[in-house]
Amino acid sequence: MKLYESIGPNPRVVKMFIHEKGIQIPRQQVDLMAGENRKEPYTKLNPSGTTPALETDEGVILAEITTICEYLEELHPNPPLIGTTPMQRAETRMWVRRIDLGILEPMANGFRFSQGLQMFQDRLRCIPQAADDLKTCAREKLEWLDDKIAGREWIVGDRFTLADIMLYAFLEFGAQVGQPLDAKNKNLTAWFDRVKARESVKVAA
Repeated sequence: MKLYESIGPNPRVVKMFIHEKGIQIPRQQVDLMAGENRKEPYTKLNPSGTTPALETDEGVILAEITTICEYLEELHPNPPLIGTTPMQRAETRMWVRRIDLGILEPMANGFRFSQGLQMFQDRLRCIPQAADDLKTCAREKLEWLDDKIAGREWIVGDRFTLADIMLYAFLEFGAQVGQPLDAKNKNLTAWFDRVKARESVKVAA
């Protein structure tokens, strides 16, 4: 296998996931700043031009972070980061979906349409007038999530999962691009510090 990676929160998710699994996958860097991901030969591998992408042993290219992580979980079920039972997997996927749609997507597009506009305006359709509203949507959903995880160690109760990895990677990114986690979200702030202490955060750079 080979992981095509780059800077940014999406590759960070997969690299943390890989480290938590305790597996080794060769990597190849894709230069996002130079737009290498938006032209051949990379777009022949991954037509969407996104990173990361995983080339399997069979030569199949898998893109999208949840897809890559689901595949790796199937190959390496221990330690479980999605779940060992149908119910556990369903709960993890439910929270991954909520976090992805409610927080990560508006946060990322809020950045692309404002601070990141110069980089992204020639690569995808940008809507600068929507940036502030998208950032607000992400903040409001974080407040909602802060309430929902009261009394929990991790997003899905007592299990550290893909949901924690995804949210952490994007909150880490948000803090660097003008969308820091509001300190009033005390449950999420404590949760963030717990994730930050994990070895995968330090190693999976």
